[in-house]
Amino acid sequence: MIVALALPMSAFAAGNMKVYKSPNCGCCDSWVDHMRFNGFEVEVEHHRDLHQVKEAQGVPRDLASCHTAVIDGYVIEGHVPAADVKRLLEGEMVVAGVAVPGMPMGSPGMDGATAQPYATLSFTDDGGFTVFARH
Repeated sequence: MIVALALPMSAFAAGNMKVYKSPNCGCCDSWVDHMRFNGFEVEVEHHRDLHQVKEAQGVPRDLASCHTAVIDGYVIEGHVPAADVKRLLEGEMVVAGVAVPGMPMGSPGMDGATAQPYATLSFTDDGGFTVFARH
């Protein structure tokens, strides 16, 4: 189970986040709640076919999850913790975005009885990726 902790917003100044998700996905709604709780302004746009959104945003197929977000020129794919998004926005990384592939239990929005270890990966426009954070 993830305990939601509000993170300080000092030195964090980001634009609005736009989240593309299925209208029927409860775990995506929970992730949006996690982001809002942690200070992000979030606009949600529902799509029935997210494959087009992911392709347009350059999400590598191997890193895909259930929702895609964009903020300040970065792509956020899947159940990425708010702290990782803030770290991305505060740094000066030359990446296209960050992703938590799949839907690992214990990641924000994927509450369950048993949490599993997972990694947030940063990815580049050419599809390369590396570990950004371990959870």
